[in-house]
Amino acid sequence: MSGEEGTDYRKLSDLAEVTGGVTLGREVAESASVELPYLRVANVQNGYIDTAEVKTVRVLESEVDRFSLSPGDVLLTEGGDFDKLGRGAVWDGRLSPCLYQNHIFRVRCNLPDLVPEYLSLYMASPEGRAYFLSIAKQTTNLATINSSQLKAMPVLLPSVAEQRRIVEVLEATDKRIGAESAASRKEELLWDGLINQRIEKHANEFEGMRLADVCHTSGTYGSNAAAVPRDDRLPRYVRITDIDDLGNLSADPSSAVSVPWESARPYILEDGDLLIARTGYTTGKSYLYRSADGLCAYAGYLVRFRVDPSVLLPEYAFMWTRANVFKKWVSRNVREVGQRNISAREYDDHRIAVPPLTVQRELVDAWEAARASSLLRQQEIARLRTLKQAIADDLLAAARSGA
Repeated sequence: MSGEEGTDYRKLSDLAEVTGGVTLGREVAESASVELPYLRVANVQNGYIDTAEVKTVRVLESEVDRFSLSPGDVLLTEGGDFDKLGRGAVWDGRLSPCLYQNHIFRVRCNLPDLVPEYLSLYMASPEGRAYFLSIAKQTTNLATINSSQLKAMPVLLPSVAEQRRIVEVLEATDKRIGAESAASRKEELLWDGLINQRIEKHANEFEGMRLADVCHTSGTYGSNAAAVPRDDRLPRYVRITDIDDLGNLSADPSSAVSVPWESARPYILEDGDLLIARTGYTTGKSYLYRSADGLCAYAGYLVRFRVDPSVLLPEYAFMWTRANVFKKWVSRNVREVGQRNISAREYDDHRIAVPPLTVQRELVDAWEAARASSLLRQQEIARLRTLKQAIADDLLAAARSGA
């Protein structure tokens, strides 16, 4: 297959091996198995792998090689929400061994013909995205692709030298992203340590109250309405996947979706609303809404708590949910049968230390200063990733035209 100016296209199956990962939830005999880290859909982001939170899975010893990742493997999500369709990145081998789950495709390139980093860029390009959207099985709010469709994907194939040139042009941006990410992670660890120390001290010193009793109302579930593509005239739809590991709303515009007004009205967020995830592997993840995040409504897998600031500062409540004392409570109370979950009523009964407001304010002010620095770094990282994709799109367009 050829494009303009004779640029070649080849089927992905001619250039790489495409395989699926390990199925979760199986009964595996402990005597013949090992427990190893694995990547979930949440770990595979647009252009990078996030290993801040990696789960483990038990597999047969005989399956380890089959489901193991190697440096240079291109990982691709099979779908879910529209923003997850075909999302991918190249594995760098930072964990070994490391497996991958069945909702992720592993694409192992034939290196003489196809450079993994180039393939990842091509899949994320407008042309790659258009292919995924054209062949995906779509329901109201979900889109998925299967391995046969992925194997049939036509890939723009310039010479290996040109592929490497495209990748090398982007390396400087990658280095800047890496430096900002490392600095952000260092700050996060420093402040998490301080917060944990202070919160643990408060838990031992001050009387606890039910979470529901320090809020204007009990916890309330969000909307079950289907998301629609991002529209600035509509509220942004906040889902579990939109909340990053720091408890911030994702700054990546490609991941944002909206919700129609008729479904959003009862779920519009107000400044200081605290959201806590109630289901899945991120049960207990939290987010504190700020009006600076724009008009937002929240989805059904989140529980909203409208904290009473005359008793407990919303920022302090959020910090509490980030601390180990809360995470340990989640681990003890989460139901593992079927889909992991904690109900709104159970969150209502969680007891939270309530120091005097002056003590709360002291810790909150220190945290706010750290958070401002972190947000600036996250915004810069998001800007650099957007810039990288824009440069990649231009380079691919030039390769396509033979320029």
